[in-house]
Amino acid sequence: MMFLYLKAFHIMAMVCWFAGIFYLPRLFVYHAMSDDKTSQDRFAIMERKLYRGIMNPSMIATWLLGLSMVVINWEVYKTQGWLHAKITLVVLLTLYHMMCGRFRVRLVDNPKLKTHVYWRWFNEIPVLILIAVVILVVVKPF
Repeated sequence: MMFLYLKAFHIMAMVCWFAGIFYLPRLFVYHAMSDDKTSQDRFAIMERKLYRGIMNPSMIATWLLGLSMVVINWEVYKTQGWLHAKITLVVLLTLYHMMCGRFRVRLVDNPKLKTHVYWRWFNEIPVLILIAVVILVVVKPF
């Protein structure tokens, strides 16, 4: 029963994390397109609150809950290739998350750091990771 609660909270944390992962680069698009200092300051505040208040705690909860499930069932999971692939993708997503954090800080001083087109394409990376992770978890192809 405890495992099912861990899984339920893991899914909730992951959904919150992905909501932030999808929204922050969208804010970068608007930040890059803004021309006035007031708008740029507003986007910087929104980005900071999203990153620190939602994305970081959600990422930490996702990792802790996921690793808890693995530890509880290590004998089952240690030979599951799909889980190793999923963890690799989550590591990549974590690196993407950290890149977003660095970009967020750099955008404060340089709102034109990248074009809005760049940010639109940058925002597609986590979509690919999400698709792969869901397929791995549901289908368990190996």
